Amino acid sequence: MRIKFKVQSSKFKVHKRYFLFFLLFSLFTLHFSISTSLADEVHTRSAVAMDASTGRILYAKNLNLRLPPASTTKLMTAVVVMENANLADVVTISRNASRVSPHKAGFKEGDRVTVEKLLYAALIGSANDAAVALAEAVAGSETRFVELMNKKAVEIGARDTRFINPHGLPGRGQYTTAFDLSKIMSYALMHPKLEEIIGTRVAEVSTENGNAIFLKNTNRLLWSDDDLVGGKTGYTHRARHCIVCAAERENATVIVALLGSPSRGDLWRESETLISKGFEVIGNDEKPAIYLTKAVYNEPDSKKPAYKKSSKIKKAKSKNGRKLIAKKTVKNKKIKLLAKTKAKTKKFAKGKNNKGNNYRIAKKDEDRNKG
Repeated sequence: MRIKFKVQSSKFKVHKRYFLFFLLFSLFTLHFSISTSLADEVHTRSAVAMDASTGRILYAKNLNLRLPPASTTKLMTAVVVMENANLADVVTISRNASRVSPHKAGFKEGDRVTVEKLLYAALIGSANDAAVALAEAVAGSETRFVELMNKKAVEIGARDTRFINPHGLPGRGQYTTAFDLSKIMSYALMHPKLEEIIGTRVAEVSTENGNAIFLKNTNRLLWSDDDLVGGKTGYTHRARHCIVCAAERENATVIVALLGSPSRGDLWRESETLISKGFEVIGNDEKPAIYLTKAVYNEPDSKKPAYKKSSKIKKAKSKNGRKLIAKKTVKNKKIKLLAKTKAKTKKFAKGKNNKGNNYRIAKKDEDRNKG
């Protein structure tokens, strides 16, 4: 009886171990599948959801990947302007500002506009002419203003960010990360005026001449998400669709930044998904979801590695070498053929029976090969 009891007990223990292992494996698989499904939902190259009050990462995908910022650049432009100019200051639009590439509000050379109205144009309408006018008004030139932007980025802690202009049009050496962009937004929200502007749906600005310009916010989430505080969008062919925005619910504020979204529809959908995910992580005190995908972590406009260039040069040289060898081979063949013809000609010329037609034929062959 004792032996039977022991055998049954051992079987039960073994089965129990298998059951516990299966249960743990199932829970892990379920958690992994849920996390993977969320990662698959986000098609944007780089994305971050951050707790504005603590700086804690709530969700991240390639958070330190350097990418072009497009017009989200104007958020830093606005921060530097707020800290170096008065809103009531009047700015005269320069020829350089009026001629900047679209998208622009349409200010003309000589128009006089206040700093406050130019900020509305830059942040709501994403106007490049307004951004340049602000830069020139604050620092005297775009170049000196960009120096202030980069200095401010370092102060904020956005060390993977570098600007080359105040509007975000593409150029070599201009980049940011979703994580840095979230930091810039968090800092911008400390200026109540900037928070007010980025949360405005429509506005009208007018010059001292009386020209009125209607502005509609490029951020469509302001019409669909009641929790949204505001944000700044951006797009260029290289950067694709970008956004940085903030949403507030009860006592929590979530900042979301997306860089490199494939379409505008994906941008809105994924922004809302990450806002909800951010509040969910805060509310349930969950662990953040952080993903790294296959991507090249380097400056977006950096040159290709030197070894690639050298290999191309080697290939080009080898091709040229082949051409030279081919030419020499053809030339050598012609020389050999000419030598054989001359030899035949001399032989025919010496032969007693070949002084007639055979000699003339050989002579023709010799002349043809010389030509």
